[in-house]
Amino acid sequence: MAVRRYDDAMLPKPFSWDRAEARAGKLNGKFIIGVLTTGIYCLPSCAARPPKPENVRLFKTEEEALKAGLRACKRCRPDLYYRGEDGDLQLFDGLLARVRAEPSSFADTPALARACGVSQTKLGDLFRDHAHMTPAVWLRRERVRAASRLLLDGTVRVVEIGYAVGFESESVFHRQFLGIAHMTPGAYRAMQGASVFLIQLPHLYRQQEILGYHARDPQSPCERVEGAKIFKALDTPQGAVVLEASFEGAGAWCRAHGAERMTAQTAAMLHSSALRMLGLNGEVASFETRMSREPRTAALIGKRRGLRVPLIPTVFDGLCWAIIGQQINVPFAASLRREILHLAGERVGEMRTHPSAERVANLSVAELAKRRYSRSKADYLIGAARAVAERKLDIEGLPEGSARAAEKKLTAVRGIGIWTARYAMLRGGFADSAPVGDSALATALQKLHGRDERPAHEEVHELMMPFAPNRSLATVHLWASLKDKEAA
Repeated sequence: MAVRRYDDAMLPKPFSWDRAEARAGKLNGKFIIGVLTTGIYCLPSCAARPPKPENVRLFKTEEEALKAGLRACKRCRPDLYYRGEDGDLQLFDGLLARVRAEPSSFADTPALARACGVSQTKLGDLFRDHAHMTPAVWLRRERVRAASRLLLDGTVRVVEIGYAVGFESESVFHRQFLGIAHMTPGAYRAMQGASVFLIQLPHLYRQQEILGYHARDPQSPCERVEGAKIFKALDTPQGAVVLEASFEGAGAWCRAHGAERMTAQTAAMLHSSALRMLGLNGEVASFETRMSREPRTAALIGKRRGLRVPLIPTVFDGLCWAIIGQQINVPFAASLRREILHLAGERVGEMRTHPSAERVANLSVAELAKRRYSRSKADYLIGAARAVAERKLDIEGLPEGSARAAEKKLTAVRGIGIWTARYAMLRGGFADSAPVGDSALATALQKLHGRDERPAHEEVHELMMPFAPNRSLATVHLWASLKDKEAA
């Protein structure tokens, strides 16, 4: 490992540190690097090229660096770090706001990097941590997101919309929209006023695990599976409906029972819900290619090529699942969830929607305790619902922003720890959320690595690192591996 050694009167002589640890952020707060030739001071984790030793002075505090006449680095933002603010988060949020306001102003990844004033390497690190995807994939998704709104507005020609959001040609717009929305731009626009739409499925799509996930509670009044059909009761701007997704050949026909003529808002919501339910929000090919290079992970992934992460249509539904499922098995968790569905869900035909945060917040601990909830679990569930209902936690907006910020916001709510937050994020659409603390995940890693004992929490974190930035998908593969029959 590369070790930097500098002498400084203000620090022990000789003072040294490991460059890899510094870049990982482990030394931030321990000292500050002052670069005399440029007049700036940096965090040890700064991604800029290391200065020459003779141009460096080390400081114990930010105040000392400022007194020496140095100014804060605009790249690593030590000033924000010492104010307790996340400079990377501010950088990401600022770029997100600019791209959403005018997506056509950013032609490619280098344009994003220039807008941030960082290198493309730094930009890649930023997006891996906050968006769980590459900058190029993120930019493509933001363009499709903007195009979707314009398509349902209905006043701009389809071809003009592609150029308006930054696509360089009509063919590129059509291809990339189809790749993300799983329907053509014209078909997306046609959803408004209809009740049926077709989702095109990718090559090697595996429907068995998707059906199995949605059938995890056969008694649920909120979702059910009949053969190759999934039914899910949902609240929409037009009221409660049942979304039916029926696998037929290379597509999934989706029908809105209860909304014979979908409005633009309902169409957008049900299309999004269908993609989430079918696990079509993320791509799997690059992950499978990367994992196939190592024999152990190749064997894990090869048995289920095309596996996807089925999501829950609303993040609040997923958060409730996570809180209810804390430290209990799935069948018991499912039975507890049915209690709140019957207590507060809206009836639609023979089914019930998952209750809104406002309805869950109005339940009482005593009421849930009568239905086999522990008082602490009931308290945590109602408390989280109140945070959402009172707009203290924008639960549905979390997947549209920073993953790091989402985890921080979730764990700030009483009763939500790392496992609960990351499970909710995994089912909410974040691609790199490994629910460390999950017993099944630890057991699967034990099996994968041929260990005699299950790895501890910290070991689980380390063993999942090679799967980044696809730890959500890796988690689903590992869970599925527990059902594999051992070779004779």
